Amino acid sequence: MKVENYQPEIVNSWNEIIMNLAIEKDGLLTLNGVRTEALAHTAMHNALNAIVPVYTSYGFEESGQGADPIAAVSQAAYEVARTSFPENETELKELLYNSLSEVPNGRSKELGIQLGKDVAVNILEVRSKDNWNGEADYTWHPMAPGVYAEFKEHSGTPEGFVFGAGWAAATPFLLPGPDHFRSPPPPEINSDAYTQAFKEVKEYGSTYSNVRTDDQVHLAMWWKDFVENSHNRLARDLIVKEGLNLWEAARTMALLNMTVYDAYINVFDNKFHYNHWRPYTAIRWAANDENPETEADEGWNNLHQHTYAFPSYPSAHGTASSAAMRVLSNTLGTGDEYAFTMITEEVDSAGPFSDKVKMIPPKRSFNSFTEAGLEASMSRVYLGIHFRYDSEEGHRLGNKIGDYANANFLTPLKTDVK
Repeated sequence: MKVENYQPEIVNSWNEIIMNLAIEKDGLLTLNGVRTEALAHTAMHNALNAIVPVYTSYGFEESGQGADPIAAVSQAAYEVARTSFPENETELKELLYNSLSEVPNGRSKELGIQLGKDVAVNILEVRSKDNWNGEADYTWHPMAPGVYAEFKEHSGTPEGFVFGAGWAAATPFLLPGPDHFRSPPPPEINSDAYTQAFKEVKEYGSTYSNVRTDDQVHLAMWWKDFVENSHNRLARDLIVKEGLNLWEAARTMALLNMTVYDAYINVFDNKFHYNHWRPYTAIRWAANDENPETEADEGWNNLHQHTYAFPSYPSAHGTASSAAMRVLSNTLGTGDEYAFTMITEEVDSAGPFSDKVKMIPPKRSFNSFTEAGLEASMSRVYLGIHFRYDSEEGHRLGNKIGDYANANFLTPLKTDVK
């Protein structure tokens, strides 16, 4: 069997339908979407490498010799997806049947279907106690310089609500634990580094900033799409552009989504470890921050017209995007220095579930994956929801997570199969 003869369309099809169902279900405000993508694509990867070993597998060691690859990956994706989206069983079955109808009947097809079921059962069992949707206690602290404070009028959340504390307690796919990479502390509130970051976001991130350029407005808004949506969409495009085969595509999507999932967990562990305040609070309450170089603006608002209800440091968006870009630079076989274009047609005008706004133009182009990850990180400063040091540390943290994933999981085997 020549793996290069198998095309990646089935991987992209399942990736897109799972993401669309996740958006429909919860707007990507839980880990369900990226977790399901990770489970489905890891099951697909395991199935393919049980048939013809090209890369190391993730917790699955059985042989799938003789099984049809298309039948195996289709069945694997279906079994995982229907577990996460039982209300969409009919739609998922239609995609499964369409995929299986292209496979000739016979023993190979039967073996493929059974292998798909086996890898799905395996990965669902391995991750059955990962606490992805668990909750965790959060203790509110009295107002003090640098301490995260509630702003329900800006987050649109109930009084006493904090988002994501449970994410910090979930089990990663790849990292040894949620706190594997501990970020250094954010700057002291009376430091020059803090003062500079404060003044920057106050000026560049305000609603009607007169110093922010048109391009900075565009990139701030354009990057608002959640990482698991925009970066899976990018991966689908680049898989086709680079002509990846089925094995390469499944590995790309598996490692990408496991890494983004872990990036969220690790960064939220850091967020709740440091419990650092958001620019919205810092700027409005600056008269009390004991830093004589900062000036309060009690009516300040940001370009985003919204602030997410969880601590600021480091940036989760920057962490997840940078980690994802690091993985893509590896699995696509291009290296970091690679020119590409990303497309985002529309984003939320403000916070989650707000009206959509069309992005004009819908494209941004980059000369490297690092450049893209850094721009994604810095976009949050111009949006007015992060300090520069939040974004810079998110970028560094994401690079570490991506490098760890690349070095330790789904690595190429020494084989002459291809």
